[in-house]
Amino acid sequence: MVRPDRLIVGLLAALGCLSPWALAAEAYRGGNVQPAEVAVRPEHRDTTADSTRASQQRPDTKLPLVIAHRGASAYRPEHTLAAYALAIEQGADFIEPDLVPTRDGVLVARHENALSGTTDVALRSDFADRRATKVIDGEPLTDWFTEDFLLAELKTLRVRERIPDVRPGNTTFDGRFSIPTLAEIIELVRQAELTTGQAVGIYPEIKHPTFFRHTGRFLDGNPIGMDLGRLLIDELKLADFTDPDRVFIQSFEPATLIELDRRTLPAAGLALPLVQLIGDVTGRFVNDGGGGFSRPFDLVHHAKADSDLSTIYGDTLAGVIERAGGWEAGYAILASPEGAAAIADYADAVGPWKLLIFPREPVAIPVDADGDGRAEMTTRLTGDQTGLLRLARDAGLAVHPFTLRPEEPFLALTADGVPQSFGEELDQLLQAGVDGVFSDDPAAARAAVNRLQLRARDQSR
Repeated sequence: MVRPDRLIVGLLAALGCLSPWALAAEAYRGGNVQPAEVAVRPEHRDTTADSTRASQQRPDTKLPLVIAHRGASAYRPEHTLAAYALAIEQGADFIEPDLVPTRDGVLVARHENALSGTTDVALRSDFADRRATKVIDGEPLTDWFTEDFLLAELKTLRVRERIPDVRPGNTTFDGRFSIPTLAEIIELVRQAELTTGQAVGIYPEIKHPTFFRHTGRFLDGNPIGMDLGRLLIDELKLADFTDPDRVFIQSFEPATLIELDRRTLPAAGLALPLVQLIGDVTGRFVNDGGGGFSRPFDLVHHAKADSDLSTIYGDTLAGVIERAGGWEAGYAILASPEGAAAIADYADAVGPWKLLIFPREPVAIPVDADGDGRAEMTTRLTGDQTGLLRLARDAGLAVHPFTLRPEEPFLALTADGVPQSFGEELDQLLQAGVDGVFSDDPAAARAAVNRLQLRARDQSR
């Protein structure tokens, strides 16, 4: 049987019109190059996934969603067409692009607007004068930034693996791919559907919306002033990719989601599911500017500007913020019964950090769980499960935790001190009842969903 990726490459090459899907499919195959060699659990190479995809599933159906976090980023450099194409081949229901803008207002896929960690920009002498220091969500950062490049300029950069020490196999693809636009990602998904019949969706994250709209400046000092939510909706409409069964829109910042829900989407005549991401709730990750992984930066910005929070967030969420002690409480505001009820006024799901469901604690001595000579397992599960899933269920919200990664630094010991495999971590969350998972390894996540389905069938007999 001819593989779908090879079939489409041959077909479109014959027609003289290679699409992004065909180019990416050819690139991810890389000739005879095998999936990236990384020191991980056996599940990273799980071959038990059923080759027949389950039909597209939504949060209110039985099967949890497989959300390819930045594509199949355990196997290919993240946010490349090759990573997205491989994710589709591995059985993802959705592929997840993080979106940031170029100087000319085009949305492209990068985890951050800073470029040096994932491209060769630092080696480009012609762009040396673009290096600048900016404050992103309260944190000063010196780098090159997407908003200071035209799309044509950005397209000349070549992508690199973001975490080469963890994923050395992915470095074999350094320099082979460019930064994709949202339009190219949508075209990739469409071509994949035409070729394979897989109706894959997209799950874009709006990155740093307060920075791009309110606090950020271009290299020349002028305000950026871009509304990324509106840019996203405009691009989705232009591409006619607005099926609510194939799009989720996510953000860490509630103000952006509320603006989408109240104004941007209704003005566009659309109703798309929105997802409130939730970071750390302990206050451990707060930078000197008040932002960080423990606080939505829009809350920080609007509170410091003495804005009318009721106007921005509505009376319900503004009241929750006030009763919780103000914006300094951060994501803990949202991970509460009142917070979940407030989220349900504007969103359809929450995307919590996975530790908010199964907490971890540091271990005194790191463990070498995979026998590679490096002790990189540094946490253990406490043995507890929080009430977050129940809070979300009571509010009518689906739950899509992030991020499940197969490598040892991202895994944990069980409460009994036994290394938990990646497959076991996936099984644990799925059996707890989550509605989907963000995974860097979509193949392993698909295999875990298949295991869950088989167990359900066995129990029903």
